[in-house]
Amino acid sequence: MLSAVCVGETMAMLTPVQAVPLHQATELHCGIGGAESNVAMGLAAMGLDTHWVGRVGRDGFGTRILHELGDHGVGVSGVEVDDSLPTGLYIKVPAQESNPDGASSVLYYRQGSAASTMGRATLANPAVFSLLKDAALIHLSGITAALSPDCLNLLEAILTAPRDGRTISFDVNWRAALWAGQDRSVLQRLANLADVVLVGKDEAEHAFGTTDEAELRGMLPDPEVLVIKNEAISAIALTRGESAGDGTREEVPALSVAVVEPVGAGDSFAAGYLSGMLFGLGQKASLRRGHVAAACTLTVHGDRGPLPDAAQLSAILDSSDDAWAAIHVEHGHFNTRTGA
Repeated sequence: MLSAVCVGETMAMLTPVQAVPLHQATELHCGIGGAESNVAMGLAAMGLDTHWVGRVGRDGFGTRILHELGDHGVGVSGVEVDDSLPTGLYIKVPAQESNPDGASSVLYYRQGSAASTMGRATLANPAVFSLLKDAALIHLSGITAALSPDCLNLLEAILTAPRDGRTISFDVNWRAALWAGQDRSVLQRLANLADVVLVGKDEAEHAFGTTDEAELRGMLPDPEVLVIKNEAISAIALTRGESAGDGTREEVPALSVAVVEPVGAGDSFAAGYLSGMLFGLGQKASLRRGHVAAACTLTVHGDRGPLPDAAQLSAILDSSDDAWAAIHVEHGHFNTRTGA
């Protein structure tokens, strides 16, 4: 079975049980959240032997993270448990009707977390070394690079190591709060070292200063594929050619979705797309796989929605362009817009 390893920080997540402002909340729901572990759970659901590498504190939050990832089929043998530093924490405040843009907000409490001390020494852990050596895919994100200089060194070490048949994917995952006052040019340098880069068109402006496809491809000439997620419109894969201008462009429109909560959809898209790539699918099929996974997450509360069963997923992915355009997703159900 193909193996995938996702490296990064996973935090405990607290959110008000009722859709009320945080200061009015009397109960908080405890869950977990982290871009890389979200992708790991998505890849495991897609049928890959998947592992998460990170650090947590020796506390209840860290234990919950390990148990929940294990329950979702994600291996945690490469996770280090810190006896002195805490597990990172974030609070997700639901969108309020009084909020003009209708968006949820997030408060981070991750400075000095156990994960922020990941570094090159992490690679010396025998379990981590073995997982990375045997992986078909190693998935990283720009979030980790912003956590600390040690974390940045860890990503650089992984990205500059000999591939030995492995593929490294890098999701930019722009987080304004993490990059405030930091040199964001490191994102371009790291992304250009990867084989597959994923970036949202909205975040490309912040991370790279442009949303233009040609300019982005020019700034990132070395990756085999640059995937640009154009919000609810489409996803575009730009492959590298043997010389400038020889690459291919594939664009797949997004599905019509009754959105419940957008958080986690980008990670689900990444898991869908990357699993398709690992299974040897072409760009169109892989992008469709990403859209399906994202749609499942967009229609639920939480960071990941369940996928259709294998037969329905296959039928969706193999549908004609017209049939694809007619699909509407609501509450996790895939139907044609005619209600059939």
